[in-house]
Amino acid sequence: MKQPYKSGFVAIIGRPNVGKSTLLNQVIGQKIAIMSDKPQTTRNKIHGVYTTDNAQIVFLDTPGIHKPTSKLGNYMMKVAESTLGEVDAILFLVDVVEGIGGGDRYIIEQLKKVKTPVILVLNKIDQVHPEALLPIIVQYKDLYEFAEIVPISAIHGSNVNTLLEQTVKYLEEGPQYYPADQVTDHPEQFVCAELVREKILHLTREEIPHSIAVAIEDMKLQDNGVVHISAIIYVERDSQKGIIIGKQGALLKEVGRLARKDIETLLGSKTFLELWVKVKKDWRNQERVLRDLGFRNE
Repeated sequence: MKQPYKSGFVAIIGRPNVGKSTLLNQVIGQKIAIMSDKPQTTRNKIHGVYTTDNAQIVFLDTPGIHKPTSKLGNYMMKVAESTLGEVDAILFLVDVVEGIGGGDRYIIEQLKKVKTPVILVLNKIDQVHPEALLPIIVQYKDLYEFAEIVPISAIHGSNVNTLLEQTVKYLEEGPQYYPADQVTDHPEQFVCAELVREKILHLTREEIPHSIAVAIEDMKLQDNGVVHISAIIYVERDSQKGIIIGKQGALLKEVGRLARKDIETLLGSKTFLELWVKVKKDWRNQERVLRDLGFRNE
């Protein structure tokens, strides 16, 4: 007898920087969520789609749950918290190297407000001795009754298949929401803008990360088969514009070179990427600007 097809929505949550985007990219098998060692890298709910013959999981990689300090921060928190009540299961990702922290306790308090099953995912097990895991598990179990506890290494893919099998158990019978070969529901423009932003996060110092946004102004396939993309990088201050452009335009060129490589992999075609830097003073606290850049409270 053929087993029923299961499908549903699963949130990946955790404090900033525990490896949520790394896990999502590992599951999907290609880069759709940007990765950086700087906290609060993810700003929108990224929909990643994982499909097998018996199930489809639509993953939401929520912004890291934290106490907000700007309108953008408030937006990110609302997105993360509203997701929790809307999904079929929650993967709560924690970093076993850092151990339990105030951020984890804060998230557990949020989890107590919803009835959704929560799977505790202990990430970065490749960096600790196996015997160190048990006391960490005990600490978490004392704070919350998890549906499952699964240790993984997101970066190496260790035990990720087990995690997926456990997750499918909590999905209902349902339709296949997306075609089997589709890995995200985000338009290509969104992913391209995120890839540019990722490169800036990698190449700039502390004062830049949260004060940048990237918008794709134009994206078209030309007759010669090359995709022409024009993107604007928004910053909050003139000094930041100078940092991103770099000496004789060197940093901006490097951002373009690295982003173009990833974009060509994503699109499967040669790409011409044009980057501009514009100053929009204090954009993170302006509702209209946030809306124009795609941050909407829906």
